[in-house]
Amino acid sequence: MTAAFASIPMQTIGPILLTGDTLGEVMVPLATYETPLWPSVNRGARVTAAAGGISVTLLDERMSRSFAVQAPSAQEARNIGKALLAAQEAAANVVASTSRFARLKELHTRVVGNLLYIRLDINSGDASGHNMVTQSAERLQEWVLQTWTELEYVTISANYCTDKKVSAVNSIEGRGKSVVAECNLPEKLVARYLKTTPKRFVELHIKKNLLGSILAGSLMSANAHAANMLLAFYLATGQDAANIVEGSQAIDHAEVLADGSLYFSVTMPNLIVGTVGNGKGLDFVTDNLALMGCSPNDDAGSSARRLAMICASTVLCGELSLLAAQTNPGELMQAHRKFERSHT
Repeated sequence: MTAAFASIPMQTIGPILLTGDTLGEVMVPLATYETPLWPSVNRGARVTAAAGGISVTLLDERMSRSFAVQAPSAQEARNIGKALLAAQEAAANVVASTSRFARLKELHTRVVGNLLYIRLDINSGDASGHNMVTQSAERLQEWVLQTWTELEYVTISANYCTDKKVSAVNSIEGRGKSVVAECNLPEKLVARYLKTTPKRFVELHIKKNLLGSILAGSLMSANAHAANMLLAFYLATGQDAANIVEGSQAIDHAEVLADGSLYFSVTMPNLIVGTVGNGKGLDFVTDNLALMGCSPNDDAGSSARRLAMICASTVLCGELSLLAAQTNPGELMQAHRKFERSHT
């Protein structure tokens, strides 16, 4: 079968000014067919840079996979689950034997009827970790079946992971990198760059992101369009684009501070990114990672962590700009007519 390549328009926006757990100015490539995204994210980059930058904080990192086995009864499933959790040191040795980077962080178990679901979380270095954690799960499952011979195989991927699906467990436990990006914007900069006020911005955030998301039944998610920036970033950096499903479970937070300035943050618990592995050998991906200072190095995991923090900052820029635009009647459609529609 011959491989073919799809061409997606790509532009570089920025610089985005980063502070906190990673520092400096960075230009960010975004690949998208939605051309208004570039000037919109760029506007967010300009106003945050003028205000002193975006502070990014890495909360946690882990890649997960779950498998399922079947016991003769619920009681036996419960007892084996408890015994497995008590044997985490042995389980960690099994995981470590599969890769020089894979390290077990946690095990979680759930029982449904006579089924035992086992979720393992690992560190995966600079890789996003899909294959690494599946290999770890496969070896651990083999060990579990050999240790408790009354168990039977059910599946190597049991949806308690949860991969490429919206779930509460990922938003609570995290999958990939968990990152917060935040900024403080003086009122005069909000007016100059975003053409709105902190008060109007926060009111819209409450009525749209919070109440609108509740009305829609959104799951662990309250944002304007995080998936837009996430997909454009993923396509430009060789990521598995289907992971925007869980990655876009982002929560925006906004408030007017005592001095009248705007505090704004985006919390992203499920950013699944890597700087090595499948998709990273393409020339444009290698160039884009180098542009952002995310080329793999001897410090395992550091380039993937930086990439995740840049990604979250990019999402913040796009969220800022779109929410500001929606405080003004007609601005959103005017931008799309200008950048997307042909002149007639």
